[in-house]
Amino acid sequence: MKLLEERIRQEGLILSDTVLKVDSFLNHQVDTVLALEIGKEFGRIFADEPVTKVLTIEASGIQFAMATAIALGVPFLYAKKKKAVTQSDAVYSVPVHSFTRQETYQVSVSRRYLGPDDNVLIVDDFLATGAALAGLVDIVNESGAKLAGVGCVIEKSFQEGRDLLERKGVRIHSLVRIASMSPGEIRFAEEERTIHHVKEKV
Repeated sequence: MKLLEERIRQEGLILSDTVLKVDSFLNHQVDTVLALEIGKEFGRIFADEPVTKVLTIEASGIQFAMATAIALGVPFLYAKKKKAVTQSDAVYSVPVHSFTRQETYQVSVSRRYLGPDDNVLIVDDFLATGAALAGLVDIVNESGAKLAGVGCVIEKSFQEGRDLLERKGVRIHSLVRIASMSPGEIRFAEEERTIHHVKEKV
């Protein structure tokens, strides 16, 4: 998604070789037009699947899950990191470690809203270590629902998340894949493939 790549180049802040800050347009202040375009793109990519629900984890994936659900014409559902007093004990629950916050959460989804009749598309903002997404996959499996796939807005391809999910047999599509980054420089996966191809020809 070239539009998203350009926004990352223009506004993304690379704090280290593993941390990319995109809070000016994606996950703190949100460019709503861009978010809706992201939802449309996921809707197009997964149009071959009879999706009944879009699932994410609070909080940064909510806007993209909602945009995708709007594009597909289905509800979206988000796993909660803390149990509300209004939430019953009838939940699917898994521990998830947050790479960004260095905390472990017990995330949960009400059994009332997810079950064997559902075909679920998981959407999130980042794929890095894959811990949060793997937790959501486990929840879908526990519910007996079918997993349509996982859509990620930004993937850090140099981290282990994709391998973790692929070992679970998950279909993954990321709109932007970052091959490497360091302060002042970012390489997207397509660029890496092109560079390698040129070197081989030379």
